[in-house]
Amino acid sequence: MTIPFKKSPIETKQRTLFPSNIFDLLTKDHECYVYDEIFSQLNTASVEKKYSIRGQNAYHPRLITGILIYAYSQGVFSSRQIEKKCKEDLGYMYIADMSCPNFRVLSDFRKENHGFFKECFKQSVLLAMEAGMVRLGHVSLDGSKFKANTSKHKAMSYGRLKEKEKELTAEIETLVARAEKCDEEENREYKEKTGYEIPEDLKHKQTRLEKIKAARVALEKREEALHPGQEIEDKKQISFADTEARIMGKKGAFEYSYNGQISVDEKNQVIVGQHISQNANDKQEVKPALQQIEETTGGTPDEMSFDNGYLSGGNLETLAGTDIDAYIATGKGESSEQRDLDAFNGKVIKSDFSYDEQTDSYRCPAGNKVSLKTTSSQGKKTYSAAKTDCDACRYRSRCCGSVQGQPRSITTDDNEPLRQEMVKKMKQKSAREKYRKRKQIVEPVFGQIKNSGFRGFSLRGLVKVAGEFCLVCAVHNLKKLAKAIRNGSVCLDEGKLVQAVT
Repeated sequence: MTIPFKKSPIETKQRTLFPSNIFDLLTKDHECYVYDEIFSQLNTASVEKKYSIRGQNAYHPRLITGILIYAYSQGVFSSRQIEKKCKEDLGYMYIADMSCPNFRVLSDFRKENHGFFKECFKQSVLLAMEAGMVRLGHVSLDGSKFKANTSKHKAMSYGRLKEKEKELTAEIETLVARAEKCDEEENREYKEKTGYEIPEDLKHKQTRLEKIKAARVALEKREEALHPGQEIEDKKQISFADTEARIMGKKGAFEYSYNGQISVDEKNQVIVGQHISQNANDKQEVKPALQQIEETTGGTPDEMSFDNGYLSGGNLETLAGTDIDAYIATGKGESSEQRDLDAFNGKVIKSDFSYDEQTDSYRCPAGNKVSLKTTSSQGKKTYSAAKTDCDACRYRSRCCGSVQGQPRSITTDDNEPLRQEMVKKMKQKSAREKYRKRKQIVEPVFGQIKNSGFRGFSLRGLVKVAGEFCLVCAVHNLKKLAKAIRNGSVCLDEGKLVQAVT
């Protein structure tokens, strides 16, 4: 018995008399149509000014921008893969108006227009605000590491750079002397022979020396910018491929990365502020984050929440100078509640100590005084307990980590009163409830970005990486906007995206 399989509705290999629109093959609710509507709202005037009327006609910047945003939204980041998609995928072909820009056109546009991508991000936020998707009521800030476009195998420590520079300089001097001697001997014996082996070796070593010198200078400039006036440790490393990336650790793995910071609005998880940091921790990130939010939206949030990594004196001082109601976890990880150390068999941490502002001292969990010992010129304070108290303390094995048997010490700064105010605030139930919003606001956004496939940068250098991160954040916002249009909560009215009337 013959099984009646479905037959093709037309003879696919035979030409039709009247050609149909190829995009009729797409479903009527395909997302490429929605993205095309959104892209019509983008203003590319600033990048259009860079083009000249001379030479061959260029692809319109809005077209290239649309292709890149659509590709990133689909988890495609390679310029070669994007070009391939523009030839084979109907959604890409619709976005590209049946054009097929060469991968170098796409790659160069991405490299050379980092400033425009910052504008793109700002436009994505403003479009979301116009559509009623941003409220600036509660905003959460968080950071995540994204791999730099380099490898630990293309790097060298500061100490090794200085050592290698001396070695190569000495080798070059030796080779130059040998070359001069060789030339003299050959001129006397062979007249026209000069020997080429040594000059070639010399050329190779000189090239290596130039690269090492350039890397050393770049490392010194980077460290001076990050830690002004401080001596550079020999263990500090720099990558030859991307001199501005830094070694950062995450879950025991260390690799060259950048620290991507995002501020996310509670209402629809729209990113309202973003920046790239070279710092491995978040102790200095609140000030640039607030600047980015204000620059992008024209305002500041009513409330903000942060994890324990942001509990630094500098961050607290910045927040104290604003009207923002801030919530920062004061315990390890996400915890802000006072722990029962007898019930909890874990390490005794700084938040387990109580601070007395009047005596400028701490009390340890066992009730012993931890007094101020030293104060540095930078405002760093070191407090230390009495050795006799620590030796007799029941928490000693969980509290004192000194191999030499030294008593427990605590370091802090001039902003300890602000830190203690936050500790007191976060003990309140209402504060902890507001803080818990953080997990629902900002953490899923990093998950959405990384699950889409973006885990590392395609470009190199801080400026270009910052531009690509702007593009990534703009894509996230436009995906949220596209979803809102498809579910009917946002619509296009007289050429503008507005909140749908219900």
